[in-house]
This record gives sequence, structure tokens and C-alpha cells, in this order.
Amino acid sequence: MSFDRSEVIKKHQMHEGDVGSAPVQIALLTARINHLRSHFDAHKHDHHSRRGLLKMVGRRRRLLEYLKSRDLDRYRALIKDLGLRH
Repeated sequence: MSFDRSEVIKKHQMHEGDVGSAPVQIALLTARINHLRSHFDAHKHDHHSRRGLLKMVGRRRRLLEYLKSRDLDRYRALIKDLGLRH
């Protein structure tokens, strides 16, 4: 993969050792989604990977809704940081 998981985790973790909170999961999914988007520029007919991309987008959407219902300020900061929902 073209992104460093540990850097993404370090940037979005809530405390030391946090690797599974909603913001970390959303940031990791966003990095994977962005990587796959560049993959589809070169491989337009890769429909199997496209299905995986759609599943990741759905999972990220559900996690964002969860975070929005639990901590609105953290949700707003995260979507601003990741550049989502312009």
C-alpha cells in the first residue's frame, strides 16, 4: 500500500495505544479508499476491487454516523481534517 498505517493511526488516535476507535478506523478506511481510487484510474475494468471499494465506503459511512451521534465536535474535526463532505 502507498500509505503508512502507523502514521495514520498516530495522527488520529485518542490516546496512546488506541488503534481501534472510530476516528482511527475512519482515517484508515479513507486512506485505503483514496489509494483504490488511484488504482481505478489505471484499471477501469477491475470490478471485483470496485465492489470492495463500495463496501469500504459503506463501512466508513456507518462509522461516521456513529461518531456523529456520539461526539459531534470530534466528527466535525475529523471530516475537516480528512477533507470529506465538502
